[in-house]
Amino acid sequence: QVHLVESGGGLVQAGDSLRLSCAASGDTFCIFAMGWYRQVPGHGREWVGSMVPGGVINYAASVKGRFTISRDNTENTWYLQMNSLKPEDTAVYYCNAPPGSCLQYDTWGQGTQVTVSS
Repeated sequence: QVHLVESGGGLVQAGDSLRLSCAASGDTFCIFAMGWYRQVPGHGREWVGSMVPGGVINYAASVKGRFTISRDNTENTWYLQMNSLKPEDTAVYYCNAPPGSCLQYDTWGQGTQVTVSS
């Protein structure tokens, strides 16, 4: 199957940028889409954006125009570029490979903390 590892989180100030990485290993050829989610303690996991087959990328309204999802095919790594960060972007960010193709299970990384101070 697939193993996902996020990195790149940290503490930044409002207006700063961060780039999160999601490195995939294992049966990466089974990954047909990749999503990014975030979660604040005490709240449900919120969808941030997804890259789906055909290279189509969709974003939540709250991040559209500020966040960008991309992929490095040679490195099996997906990225979430986050610009103009706001305190309300503070959360643990997760990447997710949904089941489908030859991927049997909904696969999540361990998450990376992003904290934006005002």
